[in-house]
Amino acid sequence: MIPQQAREDLRKLLGRAVAFDVPTRKFTSLRVGGPADAMAAPRDRSELAGLLALCARYGIPHRVLGRGFNTIVRDEGVEGVLIRLTHFRRIEERPDASLRAEAGASHTSLTRFCRKRGLSGLEFAAGIPGSLGGWIAMNAGIPEREMAAVVRELEVLSPTGARRSHLPRSRLRFVYRGLRGLAPGSVILSALLQVRSERPSVVQAEVQRQLARRAETQPLDVPSCGSVFKNPPRGFAGRLIEAAGLKGERFGDARISELHANFIVNSGGASAADVLALIGKARAVVRCRTGIRLEPEVHIWGRES
Repeated sequence: MIPQQAREDLRKLLGRAVAFDVPTRKFTSLRVGGPADAMAAPRDRSELAGLLALCARYGIPHRVLGRGFNTIVRDEGVEGVLIRLTHFRRIEERPDASLRAEAGASHTSLTRFCRKRGLSGLEFAAGIPGSLGGWIAMNAGIPEREMAAVVRELEVLSPTGARRSHLPRSRLRFVYRGLRGLAPGSVILSALLQVRSERPSVVQAEVQRQLARRAETQPLDVPSCGSVFKNPPRGFAGRLIEAAGLKGERFGDARISELHANFIVNSGGASAADVLALIGKARAVVRCRTGIRLEPEVHIWGRES
């Protein structure tokens, strides 16, 4: 819990941009999750730095919650402050074949920006849900291309808010579905992304191809958190789960998608516990049948009962 004095200081700093005991199910794509002790949406870099400094002073943990994809919050809720960068959405084209985008920019706005201006390089990410900060933290992508291929530099705020750094690609260590090397609690503010000029019609055609592929293979019309498991070496998590006969498997209102077995969907009233039970069953059955240990791609946050 957040001490009363810390709550008062948070209100003084952020005003209406902070709320307490907020149900996270409203802010996660799977529509599950218990309350966050606090949720804050700082309006600029100064407020964000002040928020991080305040958290450091009181020893309050903080996390950045993007668009809520690849995230499950347990029903018991999550400690500390969840930070939403909804005011950090600026995108700017630069003359050196790059664009600077803030971490809160949505996948839709990035795709639209590139499509209108004829900027090629990010088409592979069309339809990958979330915000730029989440894309980078997860090294989002497809088998042929990931964010690691286009990030030239990151602008990062230190965990206490005291220092802002520009880290070149050579100092970043991207891994499969992750980014290593940043101090825990650091906040990605923006990224410099490599693009190239192309005819808008060419960019549009590739964007449409990627969107069509996702629509054919992924359950986009129901709440999900995106891919649940990382693909194991030389294999695909979805195919292993399907081969285990688990497509359509249910626990409460959580269901393994019949369209893509590496997606768990919320049929209406699922709890985080329902989802976690399905994750546990899929891991156990696949491990028993194949000896392969599936590793979650989704981040699981919160208190355990």
